[in-house]
Amino acid sequence: MTPRSGDGPVEDEHWFVVNGRRWRRTDPSLPEDLVAALQSHLGRGRSGVGVAKRAGDEEAVAAARRRVGLAKHGLGERGPKWWEEPEAARLERAETALEDLQALDGTSSG
Repeated sequence: MTPRSGDGPVEDEHWFVVNGRRWRRTDPSLPEDLVAALQSHLGRGRSGVGVAKRAGDEEAVAAARRRVGLAKHGLGERGPKWWEEPEAARLERAETALEDLQALDGTSSG
C-alpha cells in the first residue's frame, strides 16, 4: 500500500521515523571512519548538554550544543539535504566539520 500524504511520516533512504517524528539519515556516501569520528563527537556533545544542564551552566550548554550541531551537519543530518548535493561537496563538509570539532579539543587529524 502506498502511503498518502496525510498518513504521517514515512521512512525511506533519506529519513527514518521514531515515535512518529521524521529524522534525516546520515549521508551514506561518507567513509565509515569519518562517520565514526563525527558520531563520537555527537555523543560527547549530547552527553555534555545533559551534564551542563544539570549543573545550570548555560555557557557549557551552548558549547555542547555547538558540538552537536557541527557533528550533525558533518553527518548530513542537518543543513543542506545531502541527496541534493554532489558527493565531493558532502565529503568536504564532513571533513571540515571534523576539523572544526577537533579544533574545539585542540587536536588535529594531521
